Amino acid sequence: MKEEDKILKKVGTGNPFKVPEGYFEGFTSEMMSRLPEKENLVELRKEPTTWEKVRPWLYMAAMFIGAALIIRVASFNHHPEDNMAASEEEDREMEYINMAVENAMMGDYALYVYLADVEAE
Repeated sequence: MKEEDKILKKVGTGNPFKVPEGYFEGFTSEMMSRLPEKENLVELRKEPTTWEKVRPWLYMAAMFIGAALIIRVASFNHHPEDNMAASEEEDREMEYINMAVENAMMGDYALYVYLADVEAE
């Protein structure tokens, strides 16, 4: 803190920036006089073409068609009842196969050799 106090005593706390007297009174008029004259630009409005009129509607229609196709593809052949029935049938088949393998009293390798021989014939 002592160093800061020393610096403030040397430099002072006043605002070092000063503006000449009457600077802002004539500022706007002087600035406007320095600007070049503005040219009057005539804007020619042309009639929009048919494509420019139809384009937003066409894009929106394409978006809705794409969304409908995505929904249709995502839900194609999606019948949960059929899937449940098929999975229950597969579970029963696997249960029968697992029971047959356990009762065969064969190891994995012996079962593999047996199945390979049956398929070879």
